[in-house]
Amino acid sequence: MDNSTVEKIYAGFLGKCFGVRLGAPVEPQIWTYKKIREIYGNMDHYTKYYKTFAADDDTNGPVFFHRMLLEKSNPKDFRADDVAKAWLNFGRENIGMFWWGGNGVSTEHTAYLNLLKGIIPPESGSIAQNGKVLAEQIGGQIFIDTWGLLFPNNPVKAAEFALKAASVSHDGDALEGAKFIAACIAIAFSTDSITDVVAQAMTFVDPDSTYYKVISAVLEFHAENPDDWFECREYLEQEWGYDKYGGVVHVIPNAGVCMMALLYGDGDFARTIEIASMSGWDTDCNAGNCGTILGVLNGVSGLPAKYRTPTNDRIITSSVIGELNIVDIPTFARETAILSCQLNDEPRPDLLDHDFELGKIDYDFSLPGSTHGFMSDNYFKTELRHVENKVGHNALGILIDRMVEGDQSHIFTKTYYRRRDFSDERYKPCFAPQVYPGQTASFQILLEKWQGGNLVVRPYVKDTFSESYLYLSPQVVEPDQLKELTFEIPDMAGSFPEEVGLLVETDSELSNRFFGQLNICSFKVSGKPKYSIDFSKQSYEFLNVTPFAFNNGQRTIEENKMVLECDKGMSCFTGDYYTKDIDAEFIYQAEYGMEHQFIFKARGIRQYYAIGFDGYNSISLIRNDFGSKECQRVEFAWKSGEEYRMRVNSQGNECKLFINGQEVLCYDKIDGFQSGMFGYRIGKEGKARISEIHVQ
Repeated sequence: MDNSTVEKIYAGFLGKCFGVRLGAPVEPQIWTYKKIREIYGNMDHYTKYYKTFAADDDTNGPVFFHRMLLEKSNPKDFRADDVAKAWLNFGRENIGMFWWGGNGVSTEHTAYLNLLKGIIPPESGSIAQNGKVLAEQIGGQIFIDTWGLLFPNNPVKAAEFALKAASVSHDGDALEGAKFIAACIAIAFSTDSITDVVAQAMTFVDPDSTYYKVISAVLEFHAENPDDWFECREYLEQEWGYDKYGGVVHVIPNAGVCMMALLYGDGDFARTIEIASMSGWDTDCNAGNCGTILGVLNGVSGLPAKYRTPTNDRIITSSVIGELNIVDIPTFARETAILSCQLNDEPRPDLLDHDFELGKIDYDFSLPGSTHGFMSDNYFKTELRHVENKVGHNALGILIDRMVEGDQSHIFTKTYYRRRDFSDERYKPCFAPQVYPGQTASFQILLEKWQGGNLVVRPYVKDTFSESYLYLSPQVVEPDQLKELTFEIPDMAGSFPEEVGLLVETDSELSNRFFGQLNICSFKVSGKPKYSIDFSKQSYEFLNVTPFAFNNGQRTIEENKMVLECDKGMSCFTGDYYTKDIDAEFIYQAEYGMEHQFIFKARGIRQYYAIGFDGYNSISLIRNDFGSKECQRVEFAWKSGEEYRMRVNSQGNECKLFINGQEVLCYDKIDGFQSGMFGYRIGKEGKARISEIHVQ
């Protein structure tokens, strides 16, 4: 793999995000093709300006459905079951990830329920199991972009992996769509012609399928009518419309729209996703798939600023892993490229830092135009722009335009999100902080001074509870000297930082205003967290108690305690997904129920260790890996309604449980999961109150 391929992976996923964001506000069923034309006419920009664009199923899938491969010892040994496990492990039941429209209505919901019953793929998504109409909805192709990005110039493998992945939930023509879109993406790496992309990708589609017939029909229509896509859209309405295919969002009409947008867009990124969005039907899905293809085809330089700037290298997802729901797109592109190198037996190119580790905040602005989500709260004085070749590599340039004493600007990246950051509640995202007290943050900066006095920067974090700024010591920045600003994230007394950044000020007078550019060459976070969770500083948002993600059950905050209750079992998760060792202390009160346990090393909903109360006068430690296994059990006379101060210390292969200062269980054969989140579970039915959580 070379550097240009990494850049195209980045451009492809950016393109996916732009298309989804453009199409999402005009999704059916309320919005129709005619209504879009009536209201917006020629749609050539984002029609809604979100505070933050919330989660969407079209990006949830590509971010998480391949994730099991990142942790698999041999990712080339890929099976549909790997994707099925990702569905079950990362998707919270009845919330987030995809549309939970009901059994027999939503294809994904139906397939998920099949997986819960033990029906494995391809049966879980088959026509035989779910019926032809349900199995041939659009979801077969909208989640497969990652497979095309993982196999640059190899459409055979891209189509093969996409077919397996889509078989978890779909069948028939929907699988033809999965192969076609994935092949288009893979082919786009090695050509600059959209007609070549389409022609080659069609060879991966069964010529006897309806999918082949509709894309062939659009190809023929375009050959005879190359100038007016509106005519083609009318043709699709008449010959291939929703009235001829059942379900909510059948793949066939939408396949026609994708083909139409690709052909009439004629290789232009903006025009392609705009046509897909203006055409109605499943607007965000179609524009998203087309966006990936055209993103790869055109590369980063072909992505218009009008779509790129508002996205700012950041999307939100809605898995159970709150930390990973804050997606830094350059980091995701690098992770995808690294996995691609593993799958294709290729060495990493120069652009992929060999010290880069999964799960680390390691922003280096090496990808063209990348911002890593950094923002300014005073763009009038401090304008952000990507700059090239600063001290041997790229950087984020902060253009400081005539700043004087008294002016201030916060330059920051978001490390935690709250409900107030969003305009809507699409797919109910949930979050755990990406940065914690006790960790070390580091900025590498270089100042170009053109006039004025001193430039002063102060590292800071913003407290998400009080929304106040916690400033560290100010430092004068000397021009033309590469400087490392390193500081520890301060204790926040049960709250968390939602921003980490630099306050920029100057002592310059009006007669000699500061003019220059401060370059951020890198931003990194390292070290072990040490923090507490004070529920008086937490909230109930997106159907979760912050900073947890919940699977089933009810949850509230009462009297500064988190209250959990369920009638069929529940679990909740938070913390750093890549935590290896943990020492957690908390107060736990089991009001009723026989299974109350602390979760640690959690890789998801169905992969974790858990330790705690389990039956009358009994404590157990279990290992859940898509099925629970007891590791150890000891006697302990615990009582419902009584508060216990519990401490779990997991270091390496050893785990100890302390209750009220007494060691009650020690197990030294922890294996399998090297790292993961922490949380709590109640088995079957029960109610509990949790408070005073302290973690390091």
